[in-house]
Amino acid sequence: MSWMEWYSSLIKPTCTPSPHTIGTVWQLLYPVIVISFGYVFCLAYRRKIPSRVALPFALNLICNLSFTPIQFGLRNLPLATIDILIVLASIVWCIIAIWKHSRWVALAQFPYLTWVSIATYLQIYITVMNWGR
Repeated sequence: MSWMEWYSSLIKPTCTPSPHTIGTVWQLLYPVIVISFGYVFCLAYRRKIPSRVALPFALNLICNLSFTPIQFGLRNLPLATIDILIVLASIVWCIIAIWKHSRWVALAQFPYLTWVSIATYLQIYITVMNWGR
């Protein structure tokens, strides 16, 4: 069964966006993430901010990029739920860590935080409703 057939077979809340909508939102968010995270990594590399400020950004990037292989490759809903909870928490940590150094970077994370909050709700719902399938 393809990943799309598998995903389509899962019980999901009625408010679940279409795969096209999900893809479009990520296409809008990824440039903001790349620019803002890249800026943070450059500041840390140049020692303009403490390297610990970049830590939540690195964690977030790793977990964000891990979600798709976990969810659709491994088809491991519980592990994907843990992963997205780390993504969500690390966005909050990013905002707090960078706030005094770069407000625009902190503020740029709010659309990402909003979307991942929605995605986390969906992921938890899907995991609970499909437990053991």
